Amino acid sequence: QVQLVESGGGLVQAGGSLRLSCAASGRIFSINTMAWYRQAPGKQRELVATIISGGNPIYADSVKGRFTFARDFAKNTGYLQMNSLKSEDTGVYYCHALVQVTPGATFNFWGQGTQVTVSS
Repeated sequence: QVQLVESGGGLVQAGGSLRLSCAASGRIFSINTMAWYRQAPGKQRELVATIISGGNPIYADSVKGRFTFARDFAKNTGYLQMNSLKSEDTGVYYCHALVQVTPGATFNFWGQGTQVTVSS
């Protein structure tokens, strides 16, 4: 199967930065889409940023200009650089990937989540 492991979360003051990583491993033929979602307490999970195949990143309006999402295709890893963090960025950040495990067989996978807390 496929595992997604996130890292890089933590506690940071407003205005600070964090860099999240998502490393995919296991039976991977290709990763079609990789994305970051977040879920704040009492709220629904929302899309933060996504990269579809080799396209440009797509960002939620709330993070445009502050977050940068990049993929290292050779390492099956995604990086979310988060700058100018705000208290409303607080939540659990989840990595998601749409993975082709064999040609024609594509599945969704989620990481376990990493907590990001921004103090004001």
